[in-house]
Amino acid sequence: MKKIMLLGSGELGKEFVIAVKRLGEYVIAVDSYNDAPAQQVADEREVINMLDGAELDRVVAKHKPDIIVPEIEAIRTERFYDYEKQGIQVVPSAKAANFTMNRKAIRDLAAKYLGLRTANYRYATSFEELQSAVAEVGIPCVVKPLMSSSGKGQSTIKSKDEIQKAWDYSQSAKRGDIAEVIVEAFVDFDFEITLLTVTQKNGSTLFCPPIGHRQERGDYQESWQPCAISDERLEEARNMAGKVTKALTGEGIWGVEFFIAKDGVYFSELSPRPHDTGMVTLAGTQNLSEFELHARAVLGLPIAEITLERVGASAVILADVEGIAPTYSGIDKVLENVQSDIRIFSKPTTRKYRRMGVVLTYDKIGGDVDKVKQKAIDLAKNVKVHVS
Repeated sequence: MKKIMLLGSGELGKEFVIAVKRLGEYVIAVDSYNDAPAQQVADEREVINMLDGAELDRVVAKHKPDIIVPEIEAIRTERFYDYEKQGIQVVPSAKAANFTMNRKAIRDLAAKYLGLRTANYRYATSFEELQSAVAEVGIPCVVKPLMSSSGKGQSTIKSKDEIQKAWDYSQSAKRGDIAEVIVEAFVDFDFEITLLTVTQKNGSTLFCPPIGHRQERGDYQESWQPCAISDERLEEARNMAGKVTKALTGEGIWGVEFFIAKDGVYFSELSPRPHDTGMVTLAGTQNLSEFELHARAVLGLPIAEITLERVGASAVILADVEGIAPTYSGIDKVLENVQSDIRIFSKPTTRKYRRMGVVLTYDKIGGDVDKVKQKAIDLAKNVKVHVS
């Protein structure tokens, strides 16, 4: 039995814990607040500020994990190099965690060192630098904190009047203590995909069927699998994903995001862990969900193949107010429908637009993906979040 320390215990971490528990492992779930979703299903829990290196060292020394699995960005990832020297496996690797938890490192790796096609971009550490960067890349453009997740702090600038607002939002919603932002030229793309990529210790790199998704406020609202894409563009995306994951090293699942445009594929972002859009795999679209794939890769267990079993979609359930002890109505309205399911994340608090659950719908292979997606959207509207 391996002892796994999960750093970050949200809904993605919760499904990962369930997957590794089914394989007989022991999990300590760490987060900045108590009763986070993954803590509810783990063997032990710790509540610390993971940006405090001393606190991170303390809980690692206390529990002596075999494996450390980071699930969020707000961690002193530079400590991971020392943990690896102690013989602890860091997922996917200390190098990967340090590069991908910071948009600057991963973007420079992709564009400058691997030569992948990306949007034109600049960096800014102040409002004045942001003004200059916007002038260089042009309007419209997208501003993102170097450290954030689920679209927090991200905004689109459509006029000069919005630059100050974008800077203020990036600073108020960033994770960690890094003020720097990346400014990206707007890519005129047809659609976006997530290509879940699995790297193995003793096996070849595997790719899941592409996942399409739609975003609002920088956060995904619906995802569907498979996403229709030409063989040529899919192969281009796979080649890019293979190159960047190989350069970062390590084992696990990676959520690699791409813009698909008329002139080709653009690398967008990469997460070294299960991806929120990949929650569609909980609808049984694959023989193994992204969480089961991550669990096997992390533990060095073989993955014989990844196969498409169904078409499916996911649609998020959002809170619309801030509060505590949420309850839910309308779950029955979802479950009275065939080929439908739901996951409530059991977060102890809410805020506006916080993701509290997801509705899943599916059909047999060859089914109409657009209809499955619309069904998920419609059913999600039935679920309401109530707070004290």
